[in-house]
Amino acid sequence: MGLDGDHFCLELEDGTKPGGNDLGLEKEPKTIAIEDAVKVLLQGLGEDVNREGIKKTPLRVAKALREGTRGYKQKVKDIVQGALFPEVGLRDRVGHAGGAGGLVIVRDLDMFSYCESCLLPFQVKCHVGYVPSGEQVVGLSKLSRVADIFAKRLQDPQRLADEVCSALNLGINPAGVAVILQCCHIHFPNLESVFHDAKHQGWITVLVSSGSGVFENENADAWCDFLGLLKFRGVTADRILTRDSEKKSWCPSYSSSVAKGSSELIAPNPRMVAAIASILGSLGEDSRKELLETPSHFVRWLMNFQNTELEMKFNGFTCGIKDVLKPNGECSHNHQQLHAELSLSFWSQCEHHLLPFHGVVHIGYMCPEGFNPIEKSLLQSIVHFYGFKLQVQERLTRQIAETVSSILGGEAWQ
Repeated sequence: MGLDGDHFCLELEDGTKPGGNDLGLEKEPKTIAIEDAVKVLLQGLGEDVNREGIKKTPLRVAKALREGTRGYKQKVKDIVQGALFPEVGLRDRVGHAGGAGGLVIVRDLDMFSYCESCLLPFQVKCHVGYVPSGEQVVGLSKLSRVADIFAKRLQDPQRLADEVCSALNLGINPAGVAVILQCCHIHFPNLESVFHDAKHQGWITVLVSSGSGVFENENADAWCDFLGLLKFRGVTADRILTRDSEKKSWCPSYSSSVAKGSSELIAPNPRMVAAIASILGSLGEDSRKELLETPSHFVRWLMNFQNTELEMKFNGFTCGIKDVLKPNGECSHNHQQLHAELSLSFWSQCEHHLLPFHGVVHIGYMCPEGFNPIEKSLLQSIVHFYGFKLQVQERLTRQIAETVSSILGGEAWQ
């Protein structure tokens, strides 16, 4: 459900990442600075930072952010230099590996990056192709590692594609490089809008490209060859966004702030904004213009999960849910019928990593014969009220079940 755990839950119980390499970040000053900033964010949400469920959250978040932005400390030349080989059959500076100038392609490289506008992670499927210049080729595994260097930074899709393309062009010195990215960004609703938009789309997807050399002209034959090898992956020329349209439609936080204008937006908590700004500095970022509004974007999004305001709303809501079961004819309390509502959407925030997750809830309950079942809209409202806070799946499930059971005066299964 939601974001892929293989991508985003990098921490194991013993503090190591998959593969057994010790992250060794706990004692570093930058990690401690991020921990302190995360504590400010939790306090701004009305949370007790010493509560058992979130006591380790600052460290988890700090380690995940530093691991997820490790690309700032890596260099392309360290990867590429030892992996350049002459083409097979090289004679008189003419290569014969698949024919001089043959296209080399690696498809379906799965990565993730962090959105520079809102700091939420987004998924990336990367396709890379290059035409050797007749002198040297690079090991195929290095294409993935080079792309990952730039993915592990704060990014937007077009810049990511451009940086990967430029780095490979400089490192390999080919006749041309082409990069296509399929990116998915979670579109998280706020508590108010989710009740008015039953068909809310959970993901925003974009397709971007970048090319150099023989791929610099988007109408070149080389692009036709490259796209022809990707057509069964949903990649076509007409779906690739232009550079102007990509920025306007990509990040929901960016689009929302542009649509409303600064005068309509609620000013975020200044301490929380300063905390995010300090995190950006600890990750290795400077004050480039693309990041000026990022702290405010993130804090506005995070405030969806403010604990105290949510409880107030729910307490007022529960006053109107009495007598929801109404008879529709002859009633019998001795006979029960099973009712179910399936695929009720939920949106929530993991209290262990401060990352969003979403999915569906299935609710089953017993209702006396002759009574109308609970309306789907009421059950969906209960799900949303408990979803919009820092949560774990087990507690979310229990809270929904207990609330439905209290309405029925009986049993509910979820």
